[in-house]
Amino acid sequence: MINTIAGRELRSIFVSPLAWTTLAILQFLFAYLLFSRIELFMQYLPRLRTMDAAPGITEIVAMGLFSIAGLVLLVITPLFCSRALAEERRSGTLKLTLSSPVSLTDIVLGKFIGLLSFFLIIIFLLACMAFSLALGGPIDFLQILGGTLGLVLLTSACIAIGLFMSSLTNQPTVAAISTFASLFFLWIIKWDDENVLGITTYLSIQEHFSSILSGRLASVDVIFFILVSFFFLSLTIWRLDLERN
Repeated sequence: MINTIAGRELRSIFVSPLAWTTLAILQFLFAYLLFSRIELFMQYLPRLRTMDAAPGITEIVAMGLFSIAGLVLLVITPLFCSRALAEERRSGTLKLTLSSPVSLTDIVLGKFIGLLSFFLIIIFLLACMAFSLALGGPIDFLQILGGTLGLVLLTSACIAIGLFMSSLTNQPTVAAISTFASLFFLWIIKWDDENVLGITTYLSIQEHFSSILSGRLASVDVIFFILVSFFFLSLTIWRLDLERN
């Protein structure tokens, strides 16, 4: 049943012109950024050759591209997640969905997987751009794979938060703004106050994402994104359960 709901959610995304427009614009944007980073690398190449342990094309080009892509995904994720439940509630189809003999877990996970599948297409095409750097010289394949995993984990957390915000309202615009505000807050949450620095550093999405892109694929960063996704998906199930009852 989860696969059925996920497939229906993915098809509904591609029915909208927004999906195709987003894919086209992002491919153009990422291609432009890729060539810009390559040009920057070539400008600094003579200086890099004189440095010990200088960063290579993977760090400067690929990881720089992934870093910008993370911010882009942070912005566009709310546009798609906001409609997942809020639009159904506004149109009245959510009541039919909740009254069906399908578990709430299947409904939420199905929508989550459907949305994630769309963004996996974007991330896959982006990863292909990064791997294409191998045509011009040696690259760190493991770091690029780690960066790709970081984008997947980041997107998963963003979608989970977006679904929860979408479950709270019948207005997709309100859900989108709330999702973006929440994600932006978690991105900049790191405060300099030493009393809360440890807590805010751990809660900062940017800290964990940047750590993965730096090549240090620590379990604490992976677990953080998994916990965020699990927490907000659980909240979404709880919210829909209140509505069903």
